[in-house]
Amino acid sequence: MDPALYVGGVTLLFFFWVYGIVAFVRDVRGRWLPAARQYWRGRRALREQAKQEREREERERQLY
Repeated sequence: MDPALYVGGVTLLFFFWVYGIVAFVRDVRGRWLPAARQYWRGRRALREQAKQEREREERERQLY
């Protein structure tokens, strides 16, 4: 087997391997991190709403 062909093949495979890693990192930063942040913001907002609702119900109970 020709050494130049071997080096060329390994270089080509290495290029696609690096490209895959870069594309994965780009997808994580552009799609998954914002989605995770939005999910946690929504969970936090729901917890706050539930807490406010419990406090409001407690105040109403104390009034009667």
